[in-house]
Amino acid sequence: MSLFSKLLKKKETPPRSYADFWNWFRQHEKHFFNTVQTRQNIHAVFFDPMSAQLQHLKDGYFFLVGMSASGVADMIFTADGNLKNIVFVEELVAAAPSLSGWQFSALKPSLDIENVNIEMGGLQFNKDNLFFHAMQDPAYPDEIDITLVYTTWAEVDRDTIINGAYIFLDNYLGELDFATTIDNLTITGPSGITQELIPVEKLKSYLTWRQKEFLEKYEGLRHDTNEDVYSLFEATIEDRYPLLATINETLLQWDEKASHPWMCNILFRYDGSANNGLPGSEDYELLNTIEDEITALLKDNEGYLNIGRETGKDEKELFFACRDFREPSKVFYNIQNKYADRFSIKYALYKDKYWKHLERYHKSRTL
Repeated sequence: MSLFSKLLKKKETPPRSYADFWNWFRQHEKHFFNTVQTRQNIHAVFFDPMSAQLQHLKDGYFFLVGMSASGVADMIFTADGNLKNIVFVEELVAAAPSLSGWQFSALKPSLDIENVNIEMGGLQFNKDNLFFHAMQDPAYPDEIDITLVYTTWAEVDRDTIINGAYIFLDNYLGELDFATTIDNLTITGPSGITQELIPVEKLKSYLTWRQKEFLEKYEGLRHDTNEDVYSLFEATIEDRYPLLATINETLLQWDEKASHPWMCNILFRYDGSANNGLPGSEDYELLNTIEDEITALLKDNEGYLNIGRETGKDEKELFFACRDFREPSKVFYNIQNKYADRFSIKYALYKDKYWKHLERYHKSRTL
């Protein structure tokens, strides 16, 4: 066993911050560089200790590494397309030190179409067999709805084709743009397609144009909720459990919903067995305190709108519509950790420009 391997096996203090991680990396970077350069025992000497340190820091960090033509170790940290982790990857790389011989990047970059050729399950995915067309719905004019067409589609290969197409787009568009610019994506074959098909190499410029148009349309738009009107909804689910909801009715009628296109929801599970699925007094008070804590961090005038809450059957869920997903990612993650001993907490982030997830709360509908 080498001296370096013995050193790595010694018990090291787990990192508690980005600075801790990079201080650890700096201590070993010369050994890491030599290993990446030679590719000798790279898993044991580089990948395994790196993965372990990142795991201590937070779940969801992935990385790629290789030597560039100029002899620099090029390391890309990635969230593997998971929106919840994108901000943490960006912050980790932003905190990276300047080290001779190393280059650190956040999220997989976009590639030139000529350099994207994916092989999976015996199938090829490239500019010669992928085309697209864009759907337009007058009711939802700001949505970017893309149908990607694989010209040699075979139903027996459906899963392989869909996976291969996703990997192709992730490489061609880049991790961030693929995760954030397309609202709806359908992958299919040419059968039944009546629209004119566009070469996939033009998809990047199409998305850039649509995104620029969207940002210009809603640039700087904010909503002050101080004078808003709220509605109380009551229902019974499974013919037994009461369901209570308080929803900002003014926001539901707002005609600028798309300016806050990210739906960011956080759900708390509690024991409501003694109250027919509703929280007891102690949980009720704490859940309200947590909601106040969240809304103090996610302010409406900064682009985070608390649309309302829904409580029943051992769960309370808060609904936020946001201009961006990064700050809610951090706030919800910290809340999840802070109150893990009291509640089971989950959160979701997804693009929903027209808040379709909340359409059931329009007055013309029933809860």
